[in-house]
Amino acid sequence: MNVLRGVYRFIYDFIIGDDWKIALAALLSLAAGLAVISTGVFIGIAVPLTAVVIAVAFGIALMIDVRRQ
Repeated sequence: MNVLRGVYRFIYDFIIGDDWKIALAALLSLAAGLAVISTGVFIGIAVPLTAVVIAVAFGIALMIDVRRQ
């Protein structure tokens, strides 16, 4: 049981880390990219679009955190 708890803590800290907003934005961006790909859009368009959405979401989360301080 201690091993499972340790693995859970590692995964939680690795993925969520200090900023849950970035993890949530990346998860939602990847889900949106998967939805676009599953609709039949050419993967050459969907992959760069997903990367841009993740970069924009990261920038927005970063601006929110910097503005607070």
